[in-house]
Amino acid sequence: MKYNQKTILKNGKEALLRNGDKADGKEVFEVFNLTHAETDYLLSYPDENSYDPEQEAQFLEEKTNSSNEIEIIAVVDGKIAGTAGIEAVGKKFKLKHRAELGISILKEYWGLGLGKALINACVQCAKDAGYKQLELNVVAENERAIALYKSFGFVEFGRNPKGFNSRTSGFQELAYMLLEL
Repeated sequence: MKYNQKTILKNGKEALLRNGDKADGKEVFEVFNLTHAETDYLLSYPDENSYDPEQEAQFLEEKTNSSNEIEIIAVVDGKIAGTAGIEAVGKKFKLKHRAELGISILKEYWGLGLGKALINACVQCAKDAGYKQLELNVVAENERAIALYKSFGFVEFGRNPKGFNSRTSGFQELAYMLLEL
């Protein structure tokens, strides 16, 4: 999928939201590792990254060439500040109406409206791809993220009390959320 849109952040800076491409692989790889080191709310730790920069570049190229999946990068002052994407839950008929949302933003860009802009872009891409439902998992104590998702109309549909097992805080409850498109 293709996406290219500019937005103004709360600090007055411009962010370019666009699909990632092969040339972004190394920087996206580095940003992935940084974002996953800055918070304990994401799925994995930097040492668990299953991609190297070349595999990340290939992943970005595949998403750009996909008709129903995307990885959007947010560029601020020439630097990738975060990423967000949608992936199909499955290809089988009973699943193909569902997509999953994932997002991560460098801590220095938190609170500037970048998350809102990225989620808005992903919601639009999910609608354009013909999905009927967008889903995500979020650590239940991440109240800021939950409030942001609810502002888009996401609703909670369940919880997993031992969804994540954090290296630093033990078990983390996950809230499952969905948005009907």
